[in-house]
Amino acid sequence: MRIGDFLSARAFVIGAALIATVPLASTHCFAFDPKDSVNKDSGPFALFKFGFSAYKDGRKDEAVEAYRYAAEKGHTGSRWALANMYAAGDGVAENDLEAFKIYSEIAREGVEPGSENTGFFVNALISLAGYYRRGIPDSPVSVDLAQARQLYFQAASTFGVAEAQFQLARMLLAGEGGAVNVQQAKKWLNRARKSGHVGAMGVFGNVLFNEGHAVRGLAYMTAALNQCAPKERTWLQPMQEQAFSIASEDERRTAISMAQGIHPGSDDD
Repeated sequence: MRIGDFLSARAFVIGAALIATVPLASTHCFAFDPKDSVNKDSGPFALFKFGFSAYKDGRKDEAVEAYRYAAEKGHTGSRWALANMYAAGDGVAENDLEAFKIYSEIAREGVEPGSENTGFFVNALISLAGYYRRGIPDSPVSVDLAQARQLYFQAASTFGVAEAQFQLARMLLAGEGGAVNVQQAKKWLNRARKSGHVGAMGVFGNVLFNEGHAVRGLAYMTAALNQCAPKERTWLQPMQEQAFSIASEDERRTAISMAQGIHPGSDDD
């Protein structure tokens, strides 16, 4: 059985309508260099490898061309790469609707268990969840928090993706797309942090702190702050500092000491 039947009827309708009515965004086509080992008639995997190499070398126009030819031949990885480039405005004009359309194609086709395309499929699910969570202005894609929560749940439960577990937990804590469920959120945060997700470790600590487990909660938040990437610091630091200001001096000292032994991916219950 192919994995992909969980998408709601509404998601299928929107995705199918866009696929049918919105042609693949056009770009100026650059002819392959005659010295290149591939051309538009090459096999999809050869085109994908060429596109990947061209992208790494900064020849993004050639990468887009190669990915496009490979995508037309049904290569999932090339479609995924194109979608990512449209979503980020990387080598092409930023186009969230085009990215949404391609991610929808990948998700609609599903994936066989154990397929080499599983990673592309899961990434498409998470990307679609993000689009449903915030919507795309001036497009048919409106905010649908229930659909976003469903997609995150599928990626979290079936594939065990830490980022999906983290985002699902945040939606559960905020009551986005359904009822608030702190216990379920804690379960997903715990799984994500044990998979090495630093943000999940910080939010897990914040939940514990708010439940009255001041030392353990502050320790997780402190460990997350000490080990996070710069972009995560912008929201982890205020959260940790607020808890730190509330904790007693003894709780602070104990938490700081405990934090030194907490690392992402460790089972330190």
